[in-house]
Amino acid sequence: MNSIILDTINNPADLRALNQNKLPVLAKELRQFIIDIVATKEGHLGASLGVVELTIALHYVFNTPDDVLIWDVGHQAYVHKILTERKANFDTNRQLHGISGFPKRSESIYDMFGTGHSSTSISAALGMAIATQIQGDFKKHHIAIIGDASIASGMAFEGLNHAGVTNANLLVILNDNAIGIDPSVGALKQYLTNVKKGTQKQDNIFEALNFNYSGPIDGHDIFKVIIELERLKTIEGPKFLHIITTKGKGLKQAEENQVVYHAPGKFDAVTGDIPAKTNTLQAPKYQDVFGLTLVELAEINNKVVGITPAMPTGSSLKYMMDAFPNRAFDVGIAEQHAVTLAAGMATQGMIPFCNIYSTFLQRAYDQIIHDVALQNLPVIFCLDRAGLVGEDGATHHGVFDIAYLRCIPNMIIAAPRNEITLRNLLFTAQLGKLSNPLAIRYPRGRGNNVNWQVPFENVIMSKGEQLKQGEKIAILSIGSVANNVCEAIYDISISHYDMAFVKPLDIDLLHTIFNKYETIITVENGTIIGGFGSAIAEFKSQFNYNNTLKVLGIPDQFIEQGSVEELEDIAGISPKKIRAFVLKNYGDVN
Repeated sequence: MNSIILDTINNPADLRALNQNKLPVLAKELRQFIIDIVATKEGHLGASLGVVELTIALHYVFNTPDDVLIWDVGHQAYVHKILTERKANFDTNRQLHGISGFPKRSESIYDMFGTGHSSTSISAALGMAIATQIQGDFKKHHIAIIGDASIASGMAFEGLNHAGVTNANLLVILNDNAIGIDPSVGALKQYLTNVKKGTQKQDNIFEALNFNYSGPIDGHDIFKVIIELERLKTIEGPKFLHIITTKGKGLKQAEENQVVYHAPGKFDAVTGDIPAKTNTLQAPKYQDVFGLTLVELAEINNKVVGITPAMPTGSSLKYMMDAFPNRAFDVGIAEQHAVTLAAGMATQGMIPFCNIYSTFLQRAYDQIIHDVALQNLPVIFCLDRAGLVGEDGATHHGVFDIAYLRCIPNMIIAAPRNEITLRNLLFTAQLGKLSNPLAIRYPRGRGNNVNWQVPFENVIMSKGEQLKQGEKIAILSIGSVANNVCEAIYDISISHYDMAFVKPLDIDLLHTIFNKYETIITVENGTIIGGFGSAIAEFKSQFNYNNTLKVLGIPDQFIEQGSVEELEDIAGISPKKIRAFVLKNYGDVN
């Protein structure tokens, strides 16, 4: 498909110069442009295909960037990026040194607020609107575009609650497609469904919060959307527009299989089909080791329950939800609720496995401290996507969990180095002998063991293990980065220890190591500030050891997007960089 109109559009000013009757054709060209690039470069597909008409209409009606658009989460911002001077380099989306997959302030004046985690848009837009009024500007428009999954989060309601008692020039647009990454859940979802059907008998919840509500309208009828946006421009105070869209609009497979086509990987841009999976036996994804093992444990222990905040597919809790629907819960985008729900279950003798991506657990920090650790409740936190996650970039890397959990009293922190040790940790955690909260962190992606479903073994808490014998130098690793170390030093006379636990540390083993080796090197796929290496440094200081200690890990900066291999190389924890560090500084080890 030729992009005859799109070729002439480089910024919103070009767009606003178009005759309205050309906009539907532009929408088709934009969809095909996105499909063609994401098919080969990968990325978030369905969400952006669903908001093509809305995005065009917003930039057509409002004077961006003077008027402000904030895209909640940002999965759906591809059309926005293409229309705002990033069309020429859109093929670098989510790649090393390319443009971010999410709105990013440092990337464009059109990205007024960085997003990547959900439910922040209303608060940010309200803050801007209030600030603008304080500065004497009462004409500037502030628009937050939020999905039906994100608006159910507590923070979104906090923003709505505040906005309703202001006269801020704020427009909240609810992009209602009944799905986030997985289908939306909860009572609010049912309410919105009833509104769409015209069967909702109770008062409108948004009008009750003092918003001027309009809708629902067809979000794919670009002319209706433009007319309504033009009308809303003339209304003072907080406004709420409810639009109905289809995630994946314009690609048959993406409309029919919205979960898979949220981020489908590579696919055929012409047919829309995803290549058939290879018959080659592969090592499992860590998320599947968690999900399938939890089903096994639930079969033998009726106290096991699973909880996830809106990531049943991504975390693989879906397996348990299918097998034990009464004991596995998707609570929506509600990390705070998920943690305290788990705490409540733990008080009643249940064994809650609370599965949250490392980066999203940050959103429930007070609940971890106040509701779990302070009461010393044996909640089991399963931290998926720990470490560098790759192309999603700085908003999604799980590199802070060791540092932010290690300072909390009562917390046990474990990092299994492979699928089998993860499986055994999950088994040990459900035996009912835990007297503390336990965090188990594991990475995105696949492990290395095809035959991982072996008989369970009990794990001795806080015990490390020597993996390789050498002289003078010992490398201490935590978690799956042990594989990088093994590859880096396979032919070098250096000892290697998998410490397995960050807290509490294996003190006896550390004394043995510090008494035996002149130099200690720690390696972790988390921040070096307050992380595993910091814990070893504290041990060294506490016991007055004089050994040389070197700490390798994520430096004190936000790491951008790229493949995991590229980013590990930049951080100095790839096999190549670990080997180079050792040979450069200790070339005589052999």
